[in-house]
Amino acid sequence: MAITHPVDVTSPRDEFEIRKIGLEDLRIALRQGWEDFQAKRGDLIFLGLIYPLVVLFAILAASQVSILPLLFPLLTGAVLFSPPLASGFYELARRREQGLDSRWRHFLDVVRGPSAPSLFDLTSVTAMLFLGWIGAAWFTYQWTVGQLGSEAVSSIGAFLNAVFGTAEGWRMIIIGNLIGLCFAIVALAISVVSFPMIVDKKVNWGVAMRTSVRVAWNNPVTVAAWGLIVVALLVLGALPGLVGLAVVLPLLGYATWHLYTRAVVR
Repeated sequence: MAITHPVDVTSPRDEFEIRKIGLEDLRIALRQGWEDFQAKRGDLIFLGLIYPLVVLFAILAASQVSILPLLFPLLTGAVLFSPPLASGFYELARRREQGLDSRWRHFLDVVRGPSAPSLFDLTSVTAMLFLGWIGAAWFTYQWTVGQLGSEAVSSIGAFLNAVFGTAEGWRMIIIGNLIGLCFAIVALAISVVSFPMIVDKKVNWGVAMRTSVRVAWNNPVTVAAWGLIVVALLVLGALPGLVGLAVVLPLLGYATWHLYTRAVVR
């Protein structure tokens, strides 16, 4: 079956008009996302478990003492991959909006359709940002707690004592969180609407990313609030053994689509 996407039949546009959005738009986007989730929960609940399994694998890998210092950076950095992994939910929300068949079998249409190259390129940018964050976190660790020697990571207990019981550990916490905040701001700005835009329109990753940055630049408070909502929901979803992410991730995927439709003139 052919995959249909809205296409600009004249020429690709480099600039799209954006709107001012407020906290009420976030509330509406979340409500509409919840409605989408309720309509599709029977089909998609198991798809929402894919990402928790990936995160769980990262936890198990990081439990090895050799990479114990990267446990927190790996978990927080995994959030960067939420937008590309949610692309299937954007596609389903788009199809439901247009009255098309939105059953779960269309979840992977985005990797088979004309959006796939741009989606891959933007995901690669996200991956490079993730690697940059891991590298920065490792450098910060080496410069602080790493100076205490190998005994600081001889066990989980020793590592926690080094982090919370030494000046080097608190220096790592403060510097690491400030660096992480910078990465989070960049990640949020380039991805807040770029991935759903690529699913929706025939645009390259550069246009989608610039549009996303413009949305963030013109709506800094609203986009910052959205980022806090995303983090809060992911934390809440992760608390009950990561199982809650099976609900949170589809909800955020659908809500992000509706946020995009409110922020960008289509």
